[in-house]
Amino acid sequence: MDEPRFDDHARYWRSPLVPGADMLTAEYREHEFSPHWHEAYAVPVIEAGAEMYAYQGAHHVAEAGTVPVINPGEVHTGSRAMEGGWRYRVFYLPVDFIGQLASEIASAPQPMPWFPVDVIRDADLAARVARAHRLLEGLSASTTAGGAAGGNPLGGDPLAAETAFVDAMSTLIARHALHHPAVRRPNIDPPRVALMKERLAADLTAPLSLSELAADVGLSPFHAARLFTQATRMPPHAWRNQLRLQRALAPLREGVTVADVAAACGFTDQSHFTRHFRRMFGVPPGRWQAGDAAAR
Repeated sequence: MDEPRFDDHARYWRSPLVPGADMLTAEYREHEFSPHWHEAYAVPVIEAGAEMYAYQGAHHVAEAGTVPVINPGEVHTGSRAMEGGWRYRVFYLPVDFIGQLASEIASAPQPMPWFPVDVIRDADLAARVARAHRLLEGLSASTTAGGAAGGNPLGGDPLAAETAFVDAMSTLIARHALHHPAVRRPNIDPPRVALMKERLAADLTAPLSLSELAADVGLSPFHAARLFTQATRMPPHAWRNQLRLQRALAPLREGVTVADVAAACGFTDQSHFTRHFRRMFGVPPGRWQAGDAAAR
């Protein structure tokens, strides 16, 4: 059988049944995701082909039928692992949602769930995640088309879609969740790293030099950059750009123009913002914004 060959095509969308979450349906071949992180849990399921990504100091390959979960705040990349590329579906789920569901499963408060670094190879889980994603997308598509849900066998029943979603995520947690390690990176200075993050986030539009950042925590520029990069796996300027991109999502959802969002988040111009946005999310901000608006 010939290997499938995919195009670069992506659609972000939302569902009122999963408040605060983003969903992605995509296939990629040429696109490569630069190192980035999400504030949410990324729960993908690979439907065809294979994806390669760097994560937690190692390179991983996620083939069809796997669930390569990425924990919040963890830097990772993404590119094709085979010539034809890959097709996948992704849930970006708020930390509070996963934490609450974990506590409900255990009938007691639970620490923040943390998922394995390695690719999760669980065919039954992959099928549940894919089914939930398809049902929710079908419901979203039928609603966008004017409410003609009866003509869409995937999207006609919100009860079935939400039940499948809760089933998939509770299965993921029950089978594969670990506890967040208390100390994950030795020999770093958490208070200084936290202060640098606070300084980087204080005003995303204000110019800031490495020397200024280092002076705030009593280090030389060399030691400040090395400490920050060891702790976050990103140099300070790259981490700040990732934060800018995360902060851009809310105003984009509210309908603020791409140019205004770019300026408000500290990018030098719209093309600079668009370039970084596409490298992280796989689509330009205008298309992301249009897809989000259509889903509401």
